[in-house]
Amino acid sequence: MPKSKSHKGLLKRIKITKSGKIRFRSPHSRHLKSNKTGTQIRSYRRPRYARAGDMVRFGTLLFRPLRSQEQSIADAQRREMATSES
Repeated sequence: MPKSKSHKGLLKRIKITKSGKIRFRSPHSRHLKSNKTGTQIRSYRRPRYARAGDMVRFGTLLFRPLRSQEQSIADAQRREMATSES
């Protein structure tokens, strides 16, 4: 049985947080900025997190369980509801 190897090209472009979310840089933010507006350039600085639709594909490429930003927010809301009820 061959080893399961994670996709090295993907690993170079992302950072997996401790909670399992995927953080990445926005595309089109490296060079050729003179024809872009200031609002566009500032929006590229924001941290981006992978959405739920991409997590299945990323999980198969990396051979590990991952969480989307929506899942993390939903879990945090569930924890808050549980602590407020008790």
